[in-house]
Amino acid sequence: MPPQRPIALVTGGSRGLGAAIARELAPTHQLILGGRSAESLEPIAGELAAAPWPVDLTDYAAVEEAVAEIDRLDVLVHNAGVAELGTIEETSVDTWRWTFEANVIAVAELTRLLLPALRASYGHVVLINSGSGLRVNAGWGAYAASKFALRAFGDALRLEEPALRVTSIHPGRIDTDMQRALVATEGDEYDADRFLTPQTVARAVRNAIETPGDAHPTEIVLRPIPRRK
Repeated sequence: MPPQRPIALVTGGSRGLGAAIARELAPTHQLILGGRSAESLEPIAGELAAAPWPVDLTDYAAVEEAVAEIDRLDVLVHNAGVAELGTIEETSVDTWRWTFEANVIAVAELTRLLLPALRASYGHVVLINSGSGLRVNAGWGAYAASKFALRAFGDALRLEEPALRVTSIHPGRIDTDMQRALVATEGDEYDADRFLTPQTVARAVRNAIETPGDAHPTEIVLRPIPRRK
């Protein structure tokens, strides 16, 4: 029998960066693609012969039930997340809670539930963080705070689980539908050439995963270079 391909779970895999990561890993991995609904996952799962994994990551009872059959996991890519702009004065307590719930607490709980499966394969956890997890811009306070917390979570996980590899990836702004919405909120004109492509960031994820086992890629920082016309 041929050796079994490694198994990778990618959250937020239905579109944008998550779909790009899935396409990068599909040739070498068995894919489980997370998303909010079966309908949203159907096109990309069909394209890549991946297993759809529709679950609301902030519904922790549903998440616990959904991971019950995963007994081995080689790669866990935490890509799902949210962003809402606003000054400190404008940001409500509900927005703070929603941002941390999606970007930190849900990540921590899914990781915790999957630790036995990750330990079984000496797995790799990849956290899609942000440039905002390294520095703060005005109007991005809640989002940046959640990404600083996500970086701290990755650092703690790396210390507590030495059998695992844990990589925090800090990309600059990426050309996605979410980015279009953010730029519209800022009142700016959208120019995709100012931003990283999802494929570039996905390649960085694949490179981190494929790093030989004698090295631990702990952090990767990507900055966009304006593309020539």
